[in-house]
This record gives sequence, C-alpha cells and structure tokens, in this order.
Amino acid sequence: MRHVTLISTGGTIEKTYDERTGALDNRHSIVHHMLAQLRLDDVAVNTVQLFQKDSLHLTDSDRQKITEMVRLLADIDDFDGPEESGTDGIDGIVILHGTDTLCDTGDLLAAELPNVRIPVILTGAMRPFEMQRSDALQNLNEALFATGVLEPGVWCVAHGKALRFPGVAKDRERGTFARSDG
Repeated sequence: MRHVTLISTGGTIEKTYDERTGALDNRHSIVHHMLAQLRLDDVAVNTVQLFQKDSLHLTDSDRQKITEMVRLLADIDDFDGPEESGTDGIDGIVILHGTDTLCDTGDLLAAELPNVRIPVILTGAMRPFEMQRSDALQNLNEALFATGVLEPGVWCVAHGKALRFPGVAKDRERGTFARSDG
C-alpha cells in the first residue's frame, strides 16, 4: 500500500460555480469529489486542507505555510543522508495549487527543502474540475501516480509531463508547464 498526503490550497482546480453571483470561487474544497472518481488501488490518500485561495492571492506567508507543512509531513529536519523513500509512512506528497503561481511555490520548496527524500508533486488545472474539458482529474491522477515512480525532489506534474524544480514555468500560450529558459 502506497501512502500519499494531498495538501489542498485551492486554485482553479477546486473552484466552484456560485449560481447566486455567477462567479467561480474557491469556497470549499472539492478534492474528495475528485478522488471519488478515481480508481486508486493500493493507494491511501490522506487529505490536508491548508487553505482555499486563488494562487494569485497567495502571500509569502502562505507559501511559507506550505513549505512548513511539507517539512513537517516529510520529516525533513531528521534527515541525515541518503535513505530509502517513505518517511513516517508517507511515500509522497501532492499539493493542489493554482497554476498562476505554482512555479513560485515549487521554486521555494526546492530551495528550502533540498534534502526532501520523497517526491513532492505540485499540480493544478487550467480549467476547474466542474467545467467540461477540465484537465483537473487527469492532472490529479498523474500527480498521484507520480508519487510512486519519481525520485525524491520537488516536481510539477501536469498534462503528461513531470518537470523537476527549479526551472519550471507556466506556458500561458500553450496552457501547460514547460522548462524555463533561465
């Protein structure tokens, strides 16, 4: 059995339509609805609701909270050197995040947690889960799968790609993520 912790921060992937206002907002987590649509044999997913924000509204303090949550879950402070993956029963961490600033958070995690010994996967969606032609379920499923096949580190997983941080950028023209030129 593989154990994955999913940290929900909001973002487009979890936006829901409010019939009263006509707006798409991060009102409450819908991650359990998404997980219920996936067949996850031999994968136990524990969810942590950190906050419900559009990533454009995330602050440096919010990013630090994400970093500290990953540090706590991955038990990084006790890291002395190379070991097998699987820290305190966690084989990987998936962070649901808005795509607009996902790369900022990924770069911070990679810089502040260079010795992470499990895969830490950031993913999101260009279209909300509730919309037709959403990439939300695909990206969530890929991220969960990636925790079992990628080496330790901080990764962006979306649209059939796994890109290691640092050096990932959102390609707004193509609506995906790519290696950055810098």
